[in-house]
Amino acid sequence: MAKNLIENVAIVGAGGHVGKFIVEELLKTGKHKVTAITREDSASKFAEGVLVKKVNYDDQSSLVEALQGQDALIITMSVMAPPDQQTKLIDAAAAANVTWILPNEFGGDPLDLEMGKDTFLGVAKAKYRDHIDKLGKISWIAIACGFWYEFSLGGGPSRYGFDFKNRTVTLFDDGNTKINTSTWPQCGRAVASLLSLKITPDSEDDKSPTLTHFKNKCAYISSFTVSQNDMLESVFRVTGTDLQDWKVTKVPVKQYYKSGLEEFQKGNMIGFAQLLYSRAFFPESSANCGANKGLHNDVLGLPKEDFDEFTKIGVEMSREGVE
Repeated sequence: MAKNLIENVAIVGAGGHVGKFIVEELLKTGKHKVTAITREDSASKFAEGVLVKKVNYDDQSSLVEALQGQDALIITMSVMAPPDQQTKLIDAAAAANVTWILPNEFGGDPLDLEMGKDTFLGVAKAKYRDHIDKLGKISWIAIACGFWYEFSLGGGPSRYGFDFKNRTVTLFDDGNTKINTSTWPQCGRAVASLLSLKITPDSEDDKSPTLTHFKNKCAYISSFTVSQNDMLESVFRVTGTDLQDWKVTKVPVKQYYKSGLEEFQKGNMIGFAQLLYSRAFFPESSANCGANKGLHNDVLGLPKEDFDEFTKIGVEMSREGVE
């Protein structure tokens, strides 16, 4: 009888921003054996209990060998990684008979075609899902978590608009457009909870959530549904400042997007961040997935988090220059 659960999980990027939280939460469940897939020359350190397999991306057989016996593969990679790396991993996963894959999809709704077109991410991400579909051997699940909150808040004015050093903030339109945004720990919990579900129902009468519910679909999650003004109020509470301590500038969001696009077309990557983030705050944006499609927080048993706690983390990240 085939097993009805995910036991062996491989992860690429296990020591990265979100990867380390995914590993931590997978280990907490006590249900999974976790394998970190890493380059031969990597010196990354991983949590106790994680098996490490080193690979050479120029040798496909090393990837296939590393993925033998795995039930699921999670890919978390830098946007600067070679674009063919994910394709090689997908092909190797298919060859090794891995049945589930979470591709490098941690962000906005990948099924929003207009958003994908305007941010230049849609086609690039869709090609990996399409490749998985064409292989016909693996099922994918995308994690639609919005922008990472603490990372985006503390990452400089080109993201959520905050410059903590100079106490300035740029608000899009009136600053009241709400979006979904998630913390790294919440993303980790979501992945661990997802991969802890039964694969299929035990019987026709079993109505509990299963992994097949998410087969070739998105899992929509969020920590907070907030506007920039909500973020600013939280910043006031965390830093002990108020409006008179800050310089607030309001800009038309579509004008800001256009200026970011122009800079990006000149080769300025800050312009890309500007267009990417501002696009989420268009009034007609789908970045509030909770309102547009509904969230899977309750299905996955995700907790409510303390908004100010993670605002504080974002402020500290800004001071430390974390990118």
